[in-house]
Amino acid sequence: MRSRREFLRATTAAGVVVAAAGPSTAQEGRRHTVDMTDQLVFDPDSLTISPGDTVVWENVGAIGHSVTAYEEDIPAEADYFASGGFDSEGAARSGYAVGDPESGDVAGGQSFEHTFEVEGVYEYFCVPHEAVGMLASLEVTAEGAGGGDGDGDGDGGGGGRPVPTVPDVAKSIALAAASTLLGVATLAYVFLKYGGAYGEDG
Repeated sequence: MRSRREFLRATTAAGVVVAAAGPSTAQEGRRHTVDMTDQLVFDPDSLTISPGDTVVWENVGAIGHSVTAYEEDIPAEADYFASGGFDSEGAARSGYAVGDPESGDVAGGQSFEHTFEVEGVYEYFCVPHEAVGMLASLEVTAEGAGGGDGDGDGDGGGGGRPVPTVPDVAKSIALAAASTLLGVATLAYVFLKYGGAYGEDG
């Protein structure tokens, strides 16, 4: 027969596994893609995402573009964002130079990304093509994103699969199961140590 030590070791290990699996809730934000094209548009030009999601602007053409937030048209608590790493709209406008990545120019085949934590509406534009209407907006809301770029892979803006979540009831059941198993292990230990011989140690 199994010794008390072996029984206790197996029961405790099972309890630790269940406890570790039960309360795991961490999830990474999703990534969404916006194309910048030679037709001088952001595609899509409207996007809804969740807090913690990242937007990647990819230049899919040959003409350089910028991603520049309207400073007055983003939530007050949000960090300012612009390709080139500028911290204000004025600096982004005056610093832009065609062909210079340091100035915020995103060349063909290159990208810029930003992660959004604060809920609200964000309006942005392309510095060299603002006058011809290269403008766009996105909304960050806890109600969530439709996310996706239309191909169902969830990496862009419109119609992707939702990120799976763990229901609260499942978390509660897993936690209760772990607690019960650990309680049984404790009772088994007490019983085996003080209540009779079920095999000899060693």
